[in-house]
Amino acid sequence: MRKTLALCSLSLGLAFVNTLWSAVAQVPDIPPPGETTPQAIPIPVPPITPEVQPPLKPIDLGSDCQPSSACLGWDEQIWGSRGKRGDRQALLKAIDNSLTYLEKDKAIALYQEYPIKEFRLARVRRSLFRFRELVLTSKSPAELQAAVQREFTLYQSVGNDGKGTVKFTSYYEPIYQASRVRTAEYKYPLYRLPPDFDKWAKPHPKRIDLEGQDGLLGNKSQLHGLEMLWFRDRLDAYMIHIQGSAQIQLTDGKKTSVGYAGGTDYPWTSIGKELSKDGKLPLQGLTLPRLVQYFHQNPQELSNYLPRWERFVFFKETTGRPATGSINVPVTPERSIATDKSLMPPGALALISTSIPYPNQAGKLEYRKVSRFVLDQDTGSAITGPGRVDYFMGTGKLAGDRAGITGGNGSLYYLLLKE
Repeated sequence: MRKTLALCSLSLGLAFVNTLWSAVAQVPDIPPPGETTPQAIPIPVPPITPEVQPPLKPIDLGSDCQPSSACLGWDEQIWGSRGKRGDRQALLKAIDNSLTYLEKDKAIALYQEYPIKEFRLARVRRSLFRFRELVLTSKSPAELQAAVQREFTLYQSVGNDGKGTVKFTSYYEPIYQASRVRTAEYKYPLYRLPPDFDKWAKPHPKRIDLEGQDGLLGNKSQLHGLEMLWFRDRLDAYMIHIQGSAQIQLTDGKKTSVGYAGGTDYPWTSIGKELSKDGKLPLQGLTLPRLVQYFHQNPQELSNYLPRWERFVFFKETTGRPATGSINVPVTPERSIATDKSLMPPGALALISTSIPYPNQAGKLEYRKVSRFVLDQDTGSAITGPGRVDYFMGTGKLAGDRAGITGGNGSLYYLLLKE
């Protein structure tokens, strides 16, 4: 799902930095100064190799954190709180999805090459099995927290500053209405992956080349004939490009869904940042709902700003299948995260500490500090470096509203059974 797609909050112009695991600089051999004879032999200068910092480091939690409810691993959402039912079954399903992935040949091959030696496939699997048992048998957040502290070692992400600071954003699966045929009302298409896409020459055509300035290039586009669904709002189709999947309510009363199938080779461009740069909206406090509101009030600006994201995304129909992560298992609302899979262990058990918006009794969204057990099951082209996490919020409008204002710092940990 997030294989190529950016997250809600990145639409708002958030920056991210990956200063770690950079390529090793090479310094050429330099002859020594003051050479006076032809027989002098230059003294080679060895390459300077900067220290490479691994993305995860083991930490000692200690045992003096009080009160326990303010400490890592206090996940009250499993049992429910504030009058809401718990999501124990959802967490167990997410664990099972990761265990399914870890049995696949792709996972076996990847973990054979994973650079952090402690994260062996067998140990990651044992950790998931044991944690699953603890989720089933623990009677309270305190009991699970104590068991995790007793039995597991935590490996903290070094973050984007080398000190553990991780930027959190969120994504969701939207629900949109669409038609299977083009009409005067439903005229903005979503495209299938071209069958010869792997043979396309690079650089690939840009978004404006494939759909036109106004999104209506139609039969003049090289994609003509690959239209799969039609939308009445151009922004709807564009948001599916950003989110990577969607549930679809068809005009004939039936339902389907779409998921990521491929994309052109261009980087992420923040439309929110572009609007801010042009003085149209202030970057401070800019959220996804505010961005959508701006385009609804100024539809003529769509033709100016949407083509600035040059990347173009293709889709496949998934016939109602749940949103699926990059490791090809369903992602679970509030229990799945997306990270940089060149650095982080896929399918592994993780723990996040950050602030997430929830509706209060008046229906307004307010931030709450959470410590949440999650599974690392997805990625995204904008999710780069050890200091980025994208949190899957779920499906539908409320999930979208919550995802659209999620953004802040926190910390990320991975859990392995002690040996």
